[in-house]
Amino acid sequence: MDVVLPCLDEAAALPAVLASLPRGYRAIVVDNGSTDGSPSVAESCGALVVHEPRRGYGAAVHTGLLAATSDLVAFADADGSLDLGELPTMAALMPGADLVVGRRVPVNAGVWPWHARAGNAVIAGLLRRRGLDVHDIAPLRVCRRSALLELNVQDRAFGYPLELLVRAASSGWRVREVAVTYGPRAAGTRSKVSGSVRGTLRAARDMAGVLR
Repeated sequence: MDVVLPCLDEAAALPAVLASLPRGYRAIVVDNGSTDGSPSVAESCGALVVHEPRRGYGAAVHTGLLAATSDLVAFADADGSLDLGELPTMAALMPGADLVVGRRVPVNAGVWPWHARAGNAVIAGLLRRRGLDVHDIAPLRVCRRSALLELNVQDRAFGYPLELLVRAASSGWRVREVAVTYGPRAAGTRSKVSGSVRGTLRAARDMAGVLR
């Protein structure tokens, strides 16, 4: 399975993240304009590195999707907060699902700031009102490459994960949500969303546009 890892200044996290990939899983690191040497670090660790000059989470994810060649493709953050060893368990659910997403379970209260938790809960609640039984706008997910391309997600910023869920629901996809471990990011990295109130508000703006 190919694992797409959008990357912006994650050099400190990449060695451990890439070493945690299960055997047989290929990392595709999509560099989104890093200035800390992330592409060189990723290449030295054996990852395929592709570049997306347009800034935005969705732009990086889509570029990684185009670069992937496996039937099943996974997507994860590259900051060390997720346990990529849980991917085989998620992939095993795919015969009975079209999309498997991870519901983050923090190892302690400090790893997920209150403003990020609150924004996530509000958006997830709106999705449940639309009939999609999820509790997290998950950064860890597995789906079929061809199906995701056909879904034609358009957002190229922070609204990408939400648009994916909205389009999946409207297309009748079978979505499974499973608990995944959510831990602290690697030292020297900072979340572009939950790392600041400003980042969270920017993501909320993008997601509100998707819902509209």
